[in-house]
Amino acid sequence: MARVKKKVRQQMLMEQVRAKPFLTDEELAKNLSVSVQTIRLDRLELGIPELRGRIRHMAEKAQNKVKSIQRGDVVGELIDLELGHSGISLLRITEDMVFEKTKIAKGYYMFSQANSLAMAIIDAPMAVTGVANVKYKVPVHVGEKLIAKAEIVKVRGNKYFVWVKTHNDTQEVFRAKFIMVSWGTN
Repeated sequence: MARVKKKVRQQMLMEQVRAKPFLTDEELAKNLSVSVQTIRLDRLELGIPELRGRIRHMAEKAQNKVKSIQRGDVVGELIDLELGHSGISLLRITEDMVFEKTKIAKGYYMFSQANSLAMAIIDAPMAVTGVANVKYKVPVHVGEKLIAKAEIVKVRGNKYFVWVKTHNDTQEVFRAKFIMVSWGTN
């Protein structure tokens, strides 16, 4: 790839971070065909925080909106939340989350991430899971970061039909369809 002018590269950097805020400096460097140091200098000049800073900022904004469960009950980091519509959470798979023999993540972590995210997007004082239909698509291992995206696809009375799709860096690893039931008034 031919060398790109600094202003164009910085514009491309801003667009990539806006589209995918979870990209690491290494991933951005690879995408833009520059060194990691160049990415860090560009981020500094543009006032773009490092990955942890971007995630922390998004999480703080999202956490303050949750109504139906306690913030600490959300499994993973709540990154984005639009009450009554959608949400995103991030879960990093650690050594204590996998089976010792196979080193594959225990399914209840992915279920818990999806279920608590589905509950968090409900705009009601309390919500419970009425029905869950889940599918584990591929094994997940230590070190993978899972990004779950939840969306309310239909509302019927006090029932919310929520779809959650969970991806690692390359593919969908888990999906769930929930019917969440709200209690109390909005």
